[in-house]
Amino acid sequence: MLYSEAKQGRTFIIRLEDGEIVHTALETFATEKGINAASIIILGGADRHSKLVVGPMESRSQPVIAMEHELYDAHEVTGTGTIFPDDTGTPVLHMHMACGREENTVTGCIRQGVKVWQVMEVILFELTDTTASRQPDRNTGFKLLQP
Repeated sequence: MLYSEAKQGRTFIIRLEDGEIVHTALETFATEKGINAASIIILGGADRHSKLVVGPMESRSQPVIAMEHELYDAHEVTGTGTIFPDDTGTPVLHMHMACGREENTVTGCIRQGVKVWQVMEVILFELTDTTASRQPDRNTGFKLLQP
């Protein structure tokens, strides 16, 4: 286990609107507000054709090859995530969502593009006094959090 400590800074209440792409909107917001690190909770609706990463093709392949799932219609969602700067200093969102419609639910990472259906509500808790960042990992191909 690796860890570091941070303090809580500002808290933002955000409403994402119909058609916005979640990770793009939140990374842009973080850049505009000077947020380098944050914890996020989100709920609302994801539109059809939103894409989730739902696991690796093979559990131990290197580099990791992601499987993708496209939502067939609007889904109710709840999610949680973090923002930390990458190796270039750019704030990067890592968020997983559970997306449900009727009796079906799919959970995955939103980095392939989740589009807001009508509205998503976001609470963003800024983290300060931290040097944590996402650094490239040759084995996985990911930018892994380094506390």
